Amino acid sequence: MPVYHRRLPHIYQIGEPLLITWRLAGSLPVNRPFRNADTTNWQAFAVLDRLLDTARNGPLLLNQPALAAMVMAHLVCMAQVDGIYDLHPFAIMPNHVHVLFTPNVPLSNIMKRVKGGRARLANRALSTTGKSFWQDESYDHCVRDRDEFLRIRRYIELNPVGAGLAAEPEDFPYSSASRAWGECLQSHGAGLKPRAD
Repeated sequence: MPVYHRRLPHIYQIGEPLLITWRLAGSLPVNRPFRNADTTNWQAFAVLDRLLDTARNGPLLLNQPALAAMVMAHLVCMAQVDGIYDLHPFAIMPNHVHVLFTPNVPLSNIMKRVKGGRARLANRALSTTGKSFWQDESYDHCVRDRDEFLRIRRYIELNPVGAGLAAEPEDFPYSSASRAWGECLQSHGAGLKPRAD
């Protein structure tokens, strides 16, 4: 299996589903310790995700409709136009993004393109050019089987509900579960239609 390194190793397989979560720079307190050092990778992810979901401080820039729609359009474009991955469920939360996809190219290429281009545009729109928009690292998890794929899909779709952003997954506009995400993409100039999963 290929391994891509930044500070952490990122293990993935081209052609196999992968969960990726990344967040805005400064969205979690620096050096936040875990109470239990024996947590599993998934437990650590759940703790961090809960902190992000309940954050009321720090950058919550993706709660701005134009920025969330821009990120969403880019995710879809990278799949439908560029074909660098097959896109499955996703949710763009106020300070982080969850995406389940199947990579068609090396993960380092995907992350550079997905995060890099939108960071520059977002910083330009916010007049914060030169500042970090995304946190350098991301969380990833190789999906082992169809049951796990379905559990992760449900987790992503329910994340906005659990965070109190919507009553039902379909009500959150910046998610693949949304009733209206195709219209949102078109209204923000993406010109793309949602793809059936």
